[in-house]
Amino acid sequence: MSGNVSRRRALRLGAATAALPLVHIRSAGAAGKLKLALWDHWVPSGGPALRKIIEAWGEKNKVAIELDFLTSIGEKINITMAAEAQARTGHDIYAFDMWTVHEYADKLTPVDDIMKTLIGQYGKIDKAFEYLGIANGHWRAVPVGWGSAPLATCARISMLKKFAGVDVQAWYPAHESTPDAAKEWTYDTQLRAAEACHKAGFTFGLGCGSGSTDARQTWGATFGAFGADLINAKGEPTVDTDNVKMALEYCAKLIPFMPKDTVSYDDASNNRALISGKSALIWNPPSAWAVAKRDAPQVAEDCWTFPNPRGPKGRMVPHRPYFWGIWEFAQNQSAAKELLTFLSQREQVEPMGAAVAGYDIPPFQSMTDFKIWSEVEPPKGTIFNYPVRPSHDAEYYITGSSGPPEVAVQMWNRSIIPGMVARLVSGQKIPEVIAWAKDEISGFTR
Repeated sequence: MSGNVSRRRALRLGAATAALPLVHIRSAGAAGKLKLALWDHWVPSGGPALRKIIEAWGEKNKVAIELDFLTSIGEKINITMAAEAQARTGHDIYAFDMWTVHEYADKLTPVDDIMKTLIGQYGKIDKAFEYLGIANGHWRAVPVGWGSAPLATCARISMLKKFAGVDVQAWYPAHESTPDAAKEWTYDTQLRAAEACHKAGFTFGLGCGSGSTDARQTWGATFGAFGADLINAKGEPTVDTDNVKMALEYCAKLIPFMPKDTVSYDDASNNRALISGKSALIWNPPSAWAVAKRDAPQVAEDCWTFPNPRGPKGRMVPHRPYFWGIWEFAQNQSAAKELLTFLSQREQVEPMGAAVAGYDIPPFQSMTDFKIWSEVEPPKGTIFNYPVRPSHDAEYYITGSSGPPEVAVQMWNRSIIPGMVARLVSGQKIPEVIAWAKDEISGFTR
């Protein structure tokens, strides 16, 4: 048969081929490559476990995976994020936390289709994730458990029982209970317990250092529980209100029982206070307990994690969610969406959570029944109440979420709320503190 094909025959063959259905023939590398930049987890065992899941998906779907874990130490993950956004090249999927989804919203591919699928599968998502993940009416990134950690209460069981007459295990047992069981866990109770433990020589390790994200979340949620919003939905200052004064009056009462170096606390200070045995209570993810398990087992076996106190406006649990988004300049958009959908399935989320000893909290309440929170010890059930459960009558809270993110993020970056508490510590009066905060927030919108 001649190898030459006439022009007329070539056209007939082309027309016939065009009429055939399209068939995707998979071969090695047929689906291309996919580059990911994800947060380098505090728990060392997490990275290898996640890599194994992602690479197995890549092998099955003929996608060559390039996975980088970027640390938040020294802001490396955020510096790289900014460089890729400016250069419009880099990874396909990137990890975002807190305000960065909104910061780069115009450079992210909407993922409404993914979120519609996931919400249909697992139910409504908490409004804290909506606040940070939706920009200009669209989901700009997929909320994930990986790295998402609320700042729950972690207390020494024996100290609260001995010095304050409080049985935290009765409030929050290691099984489903009713909200009535913890109705006594209020900010007034926290105040009385802090005084009692302080008299015994053990402080509540609550810091108000300006560079601490823990401090921003601790006092942000405290103000939120009092309804003490500093900005409204229009981004206007609402500082000089009765609720803000009430929150500040509470803080002024609590300050004498806080650590003497509270204004210099960083994110590791409360961890060290708990592990050293000097603190009866901190607000923190289970990372402090996990280190105590290794370095001070007698402390770890006396710890219990549970939701934060209830205030006049509710029980607010400060949260710092993570998201995985797709750059609009990503080279493999379809594979990126397929992978994010796959990684958000319960079958992948649960082993990822188990790999980090329950540190991560999935965005869906229907996923709060993972076995890991029941199994981790010592003591048995110590972090069962770490994720917010329906029986807790609590909600995740984002500092400044009463206002638009573009204003709230400035309030966060400037540590306005912990700064107000720090000024009380230094001896300023409430009117002075309010005047300072009002002037600061007004400057954000000028």
